[in-house]
Amino acid sequence: MKSRVVLQAMFVCMFPLFLAAQNKRLPEVTKEELRAHVKYLASDELEGRKAGSAGADKAAAYIANEFSLDGLAPMGDRGTFFQRFDFVAGVKLGTKNDCAVVEQGKEHALILNEQYRPLGFSSNDTFSGDVVFAGYGISAPDKNYDDFNGLDVKNKAVIVLRYAPTTDSTRNEFDQFSSLRYKASKAKELGARALIVVTGPLDSDSDELMKLSYDQAIGNAGLPAVCITRAAADEFLRSAGTTIKKLQDEIVKSKHPQSMPIKDLTIDIRTDVEEISNRSANVVGFLEGSDPALKNEVLVIGAHYDHLGYGGEGSGSLKPDTVAIHHGADDNASGTSGVLELAQAFASRKNELKRSLLFVSFTGEEEGLLGSGYFVKNPTIPLDRTVAMINMDMIGRLNNRKLIVYGTGTSREFDSLVTRHNADSTFVLSLVKDGYGPSDQSSFYGKQIPVYFFFTDLHSDYHRPSDTWDKLNYDGMEKVVRFVEDVAFDVDQESIKPKYIAVEMPKALGNVGRSYRVTMGTIPDFGEQVEGVKLSGVREGGPAAKAGIQGGDIIVKFGKVDVKNLYDFTYALGEHKPGDEVEVVVKRGKEILTMKVKLEKRN
Repeated sequence: MKSRVVLQAMFVCMFPLFLAAQNKRLPEVTKEELRAHVKYLASDELEGRKAGSAGADKAAAYIANEFSLDGLAPMGDRGTFFQRFDFVAGVKLGTKNDCAVVEQGKEHALILNEQYRPLGFSSNDTFSGDVVFAGYGISAPDKNYDDFNGLDVKNKAVIVLRYAPTTDSTRNEFDQFSSLRYKASKAKELGARALIVVTGPLDSDSDELMKLSYDQAIGNAGLPAVCITRAAADEFLRSAGTTIKKLQDEIVKSKHPQSMPIKDLTIDIRTDVEEISNRSANVVGFLEGSDPALKNEVLVIGAHYDHLGYGGEGSGSLKPDTVAIHHGADDNASGTSGVLELAQAFASRKNELKRSLLFVSFTGEEEGLLGSGYFVKNPTIPLDRTVAMINMDMIGRLNNRKLIVYGTGTSREFDSLVTRHNADSTFVLSLVKDGYGPSDQSSFYGKQIPVYFFFTDLHSDYHRPSDTWDKLNYDGMEKVVRFVEDVAFDVDQESIKPKYIAVEMPKALGNVGRSYRVTMGTIPDFGEQVEGVKLSGVREGGPAAKAGIQGGDIIVKFGKVDVKNLYDFTYALGEHKPGDEVEVVVKRGKEILTMKVKLEKRN
């Protein structure tokens, strides 16, 4: 059996014949070639290009072959176009999982995958002790509802219902508390040592266990967490003379918690969830400039090529109940095709280039900017030689001429540069000064590199199987890519290196989290597994920056909450209001620092 490396090498070698038969390669950007690239990258053959899959490997090989045909120099590992790295792609059950109930001295072992199953974010740990029922596991005193009010959960296992209690309003005010990560974080914050989740009959007719899935989040819950069937939960509740159905019905009817300790019952839990590693690759090609001095400086032009594969629960699909190829034509075969066309166009005018160009097609963007995050920590050309980064993500749905450009405030001339090239009003520009945003340029901006991010906005096919090649506006896409070419060429030619500007935190954006009231102005680093929340940066002028918190710091405590993962942090943040001053503990190298942060309003 041939290795993947050998098979991939054979695949690359076959591409020139394939392309020669399909396309006449032209030096300029054309809609015909953009369409041809998108049709292949978004084809059924590539199966949605999920990072680490065979389809993603085929996409990477296709991109590398295009770079080779254009005469780009390989700038990956060991003289190849590929910069490979390992990442966590999922979870599986280990061999050391046990769950047993002890009632009045009699032990009853639950059957794995029939009566109970660990959750994908469970820590690998053991618990032995008392059990309490805590309703939906929600603490929302400001909404006159608190499942934990008067309930002692310290050093106990907590049984909670999935989802949230129904309300009379169209938008359930408790939806923000329905995440299992929230329930685990809140229980742990209050001293619980294990989480047991059950699905009530009002939420599902069947009594099936939840699937074991990986939520693509860094860090486990910090306590053992399992789901159990209703039948098993009713056995727990027998001594209390009630059932899950009765309790859920009463909560919904009365609009009040029905929490209680479960007497004469203890539980022993041991959880063992193993991470599944996978391997993927950024694709990196290089064009050297011709100016004796400026050629040592590099402009990065990039886009991510991965997508969601077959979708499904936990994939990021907006049709998570549908297992089907998510083609990702706009997201982001469109941006990838733009990179390929720009590589070809600039290679044909290589002698005009002053600075060097580095073309990077990133993997793992959908898993949390993994590829770009890895690249900026392991650059194949030193980052201090990088003058700017230009990113294209979802550029195939130009509608009413609207083009969104992030990063126009990240260097002094960036705003006027894009405006000048739109003097003929080809586009209705929406300019965003901020360099952070939902794509790979964020990784570079976090390293104090000026950035642009070109984007034609979301649409109804986003993250759905229906994002297919025939839905794209190729006339508009050609205009966008030619526009990016003009902007990139000007950056390449400018004698003065673009100067990085830290854009003050936009009042309308702020921090990720369930709270819409407060912000701390931190940018999480999704590319590294640590205990706590590692920051790739902080927003200029934000609360964290004012307090002295820096990119690279790891938040380990927020107020009274020990922070094990991003969810602990965001849910703890959501408990506060603007103006609150909170002690935040961070690790900076070998130092442990405590800083006071005054939270601000998030508009």
